[in-house]
Amino acid sequence: MSQTYTVRVHDRAKGIVRILQVPDDRYILHTAEKQGVELPFSCRNGACTTCAVRVLSGEIYQPEAVGLSPELRKKGYALLCVSYARSDLEVETQDEDEVYELQFGRYFARGRVRKGLPLDEE
Repeated sequence: MSQTYTVRVHDRAKGIVRILQVPDDRYILHTAEKQGVELPFSCRNGACTTCAVRVLSGEIYQPEAVGLSPELRKKGYALLCVSYARSDLEVETQDEDEVYELQFGRYFARGRVRKGLPLDEE
């Protein structure tokens, strides 16, 4: 039986809070769109960082978030396009460039990337 959770999304760019009711078997981004709430996204496949959020409280499940390193996941980052609520949640949208820098900046700054993605080296 599906359970529904309250997800509070702090949209940093717009300075507003969106409150959603999200079933635990539906992606948060998809549910937001069905409720008429516009949130940042691009690929919808968990591969980029456009829909990245930082989890402020609650539990999120994102098995398909290939665009986030394990380190960033442990620090509380998630991708709404491939995330499921596992409790009531409070999240904050992130600047895509900030998340990209957190994930890849250390590699590009050192010139370690010769080919492929930095994730391939780990």
